[in-house]
Amino acid sequence: MPVLETAIQGLYLVQWPKFYDDRGFFKHSYQLHELEEAVGRPVQLRQGNHSRSKAGVLRGFHAEPWDKLIYVVHGHATCVVADVRPESPTFGEHVSFELGDEPGVHDRIFVTQGLANAFYTHDEVDYLNDVSREFDPSDRNGFAWNDPTLGVEWATDAPLLSETDSSLPTLQQRFPHHPRFA
Repeated sequence: MPVLETAIQGLYLVQWPKFYDDRGFFKHSYQLHELEEAVGRPVQLRQGNHSRSKAGVLRGFHAEPWDKLIYVVHGHATCVVADVRPESPTFGEHVSFELGDEPGVHDRIFVTQGLANAFYTHDEVDYLNDVSREFDPSDRNGFAWNDPTLGVEWATDAPLLSETDSSLPTLQQRFPHHPRFA
């Protein structure tokens, strides 16, 4: 099956084979019924988002109340998904993926609402994410890209960040009474 579970509940890797010929390649990037079967519920994508980032940009960690289907169309990005749900048994853990041209895979990841995602661009990247709700600025939420609890080993200690992303709190700041920090 092309939709694979990961170590974090609600995070899936969507893999389809590429078919090459002298013109290039073709592949499915997802099929909704297979995604729904893996997730165990209907998936409704309501808004498509496309960002282009130059090399050295880090966006995130963003944790909004919607599902995300992520795809790096062009370029090479390290995408990291963190479990920031305080009630989850994998709270504070993360999974990393190399997506896009460089790894040569063009996989997708499906991120269930409540998980946080971030990505670092190794070169210019076109990043698509289809989401299950239309954007509402009041839904914005996130965590520090360099949160020591998550312990992500990024390619750099000095990425290009937005003002918003550079001021996000750590998990410990957001959940100071969580047993993990006792």
